[in-house]
Amino acid sequence: MRLNAKQIAAYTGGSFAVEPLDPRALMCGITWDSRDVKAGDLYVALPGERVDGHDFVGAALAAGALGALVMQPVGQEVCALARELGAAVIDVPDTAGAVSDLAREWRGHLHGRVVALTGSTGKTTTKNLVRDVLAAAGSVTATAGNQNNELGVPKTLLSAEPETEAVVVEMGMRGPGQIAELCSIVRPDWGLVVNVGESHIELLGSRENIARAKAELLRELPEGSGLAFVNAADDFAGFMREDARLDARRVPCVLFDGSEDAAARRVAASAADAVRPAVWAEQVELDEQGRARFVLHASGFDDATAAAPHVETAPCALNLRGLHNVANACAAAAVGRASGMTLAAVADALAHAEPEAGRQEVLRARGGFTVVNDAYNANPDSMRASLNTFCALEVPGRRVAVLGDMAELGDFAQACHAGIGELAARLPLDRLVCVGDLAFHIADAAEKAGMDAGRIVRAATISDVLGELDTCIEPGDAVLVKASHCMGLERVVEGLVN
Repeated sequence: MRLNAKQIAAYTGGSFAVEPLDPRALMCGITWDSRDVKAGDLYVALPGERVDGHDFVGAALAAGALGALVMQPVGQEVCALARELGAAVIDVPDTAGAVSDLAREWRGHLHGRVVALTGSTGKTTTKNLVRDVLAAAGSVTATAGNQNNELGVPKTLLSAEPETEAVVVEMGMRGPGQIAELCSIVRPDWGLVVNVGESHIELLGSRENIARAKAELLRELPEGSGLAFVNAADDFAGFMREDARLDARRVPCVLFDGSEDAAARRVAASAADAVRPAVWAEQVELDEQGRARFVLHASGFDDATAAAPHVETAPCALNLRGLHNVANACAAAAVGRASGMTLAAVADALAHAEPEAGRQEVLRARGGFTVVNDAYNANPDSMRASLNTFCALEVPGRRVAVLGDMAELGDFAQACHAGIGELAARLPLDRLVCVGDLAFHIADAAEKAGMDAGRIVRAATISDVLGELDTCIEPGDAVLVKASHCMGLERVVEGLVN
């Protein structure tokens, strides 16, 4: 972002409570956390349930902010400080809405390609992979962490410079219309749907409704110039393509497929899909650390009109663990290949990508055992993937899974947790520790499915979990920790490692 105070006031419908000393001075960053202010930032005062950002306007200005957006009067002392520092205080109708207004206008200043993505599972990992692939060929700005909501999405745009070659925007969704609203700000050139799972089924009621909500991203792609990326292995792939009217709107579709059936699906593809640009994986295997090794295939990018497009190949080795990350890598590879990178360059970029903390992060504890930290978040799809990946690791000792509640499943919660318990009973787990009211359904279902009751522990608190693990974990063992973020199971990881 490079905007002066007058532009910011104009874009947000604001008025000056305090005019800047230099109206031409550019603000080059935005934050609503006064502790993170950097010189030249714009500070946004957001009201909250626990704290009100208006109480920290003075601190933000003192830290170097050149301006502040407010939606209620600030004290005379703050106004005097702003005048002394030459900073602007801009009164707007709604500060959160002003962030979106700024991003909507700033989008017009960006010359690079904007790539947006969404999905039920793996969207943050896929976003990181797309970022790392594109960064191997040019400048990239991408969503930080999983800041994919009404504030994080516009902040991503505002973090990009006009000359940034690619902006990668992750979009979250809790209900219908939300992705369409985010797209009205982002105006993506390309759109990628990672998959359609059960996340947020509580609010949407069915996977079909989830698919329809995810397809809003594809619907919003510009007619005749947009480009869609769809997971060919997803059973809602065709539904989303039709719902978004991609062919009718002349929006080409690139298919990606990281499933075990990818090669067979290519053979059985329709005549139309056989010549579409596509990326898929073959010869997939996991090493002793659970990291995927496979051969990337791509076709149709350079000779889309050919009756039998040439197939390119490149070996690929990920630092990320789990078979589910093959599909995420294929999605990123499709974006990279469509942007003009060679498949070999894409594979090399994927090989250098590192997992994010809290997502299948393997840690060595001082006690001589291994902790797999996957406590960042969870839904049924990611829980199944995490358990399967964990059980594919080469472990000299015993495998212990610590599983907590999965949130936002509504009426489906008991059945979804029971399904995880049934899976756990079939896997080579030596001990299953469940914490949380919903997670007890995992324990009950695992026992009902034949897992020895003596290997199942129902823990009421995190202290109980740590107490149980303290008595049973030995050198050479491995512990998986997985739950929705609201469960706070990162404290289990901290207690085991520290």
